[in-house]
Amino acid sequence: MNDYSYEDFDLPEAFQPNEASPWWNNKADNAWQLTATTMVCLQSVPGLVILYGSMVKKKWAVNSAFMAFYAFAVVLVCWVLWAHQMAFGSALIPLMGKPDVALSEKYLLEQSGDGKVPMADYVFFQFAFAAITVVLLAGSLLGRMNFYAWMIFVPLWLTFSYTIGAFTIWGGGFLEPYIIDYAGGFVIHLSSGVAGFTAAYWVGPRHSRDRHNFPPNNIIHMLGGAGFLWLGWTGFNGGSPLVAGRIAALAIVNTHLCAATSLLVWVSLDMIVYKKSSVIGAVQGMITGLVCITPGAGIVEPWGALLMGAMSGSIPWYTMMVLHRRLVFFQSVDDTLGVFHTHAVAGILGGLLSGLLAKPNLLTMMYGPDKHGPGLFYSLFNGQIEFGFKQFGYQIVGTAFITAWNAIVTSLICIFVSRLVNLRMNADDLEIGDDAAHGEEAYALWGDGEKLPKTPRLRIPPRIPSICCRLI
Repeated sequence: MNDYSYEDFDLPEAFQPNEASPWWNNKADNAWQLTATTMVCLQSVPGLVILYGSMVKKKWAVNSAFMAFYAFAVVLVCWVLWAHQMAFGSALIPLMGKPDVALSEKYLLEQSGDGKVPMADYVFFQFAFAAITVVLLAGSLLGRMNFYAWMIFVPLWLTFSYTIGAFTIWGGGFLEPYIIDYAGGFVIHLSSGVAGFTAAYWVGPRHSRDRHNFPPNNIIHMLGGAGFLWLGWTGFNGGSPLVAGRIAALAIVNTHLCAATSLLVWVSLDMIVYKKSSVIGAVQGMITGLVCITPGAGIVEPWGALLMGAMSGSIPWYTMMVLHRRLVFFQSVDDTLGVFHTHAVAGILGGLLSGLLAKPNLLTMMYGPDKHGPGLFYSLFNGQIEFGFKQFGYQIVGTAFITAWNAIVTSLICIFVSRLVNLRMNADDLEIGDDAAHGEEAYALWGDGEKLPKTPRLRIPPRIPSICCRLI
């Protein structure tokens, strides 16, 4: 085969390599990656900011939205200062990379090892994943966590929990050659669900009245935030290959197909059991579908995405709407938005189904030849059943590791933070909400938490008319 260079072709000037766009930089891939990253960022800000601020009781709207807003900012600073290299840098130990900065021009403008785009694309894309993981975790803690404790918790959890999971499964750690996790079913969703539930245990419950009566303050805005989350998942799963190719296109179709199916199944179950459709239920079903398809979005066929949607709309529904009300284990922990069900349960489901439904030729297109075993279903037909069972077993191992690591490390972080500040707001502040936490309220309406201004009065002594004086 002949080797060709750019000099052998008379390319238009726009396609000629130069210092700003070297020969390895694929402009189409680069443009798509920047677009996909922006879409993932929009899922957190403003997506989850709006969703959290409207899905909670009115007195917690500001605090809930601000927890997401703050986390997005602090994760970016920590990510470029040390966390990116811990997750994707050279190995320090089999569990983590060496902490180091990802700020130099030389590093950010070199070619990414995973695609024909600058490293800056990859750093920022992975930051968006890290940020949304922490923001999703916050959904378990809304309505009572001390904001100062949250400020300390976020960088600690990013450093000692998220980066370990990312390095172990994606960054060259000891599980990376074995686990199928296309875009974060384990690294992102199982982590946030388990860590959120664990942190909720240590923080403690909401005020008793809030726990029993916690209506959303604006369902229309809640749907708007959910819309950012849903459409942003186009970049979430479509950007994971780092190539604007066939796997990205398939991943996007599968993502929306699974989400739509899950939403319809969840709403149908609500109507069958409770005789009424629920908008909140529809949002939960949408989320479980998006979470479930994430670990297999680019490596399963569309019929597999439909099956995953049907299961993600029913199994998490059962754990949230039935088991949660029956089991003391779930009742003992106040998981505000049910993140354990929507992310941990759906993430486990997606990870296991990916080990069942991953198609061999799609695995090769995504990861290269002989990187992962075929899905168990396909192994039954191609004579590789041993490899299919082995791959499914690896998925179980990945589930166990991420679950155990997040439960243990999150507990240790909460214990440490509790030695510095109270994890939970005091009882008086829990009665008040946003005004106590931040001195601000979401809705400035008369008679709705706002005091009427006092009318200024002039203190003028009474003057008796002169005619009265004469009569006296």
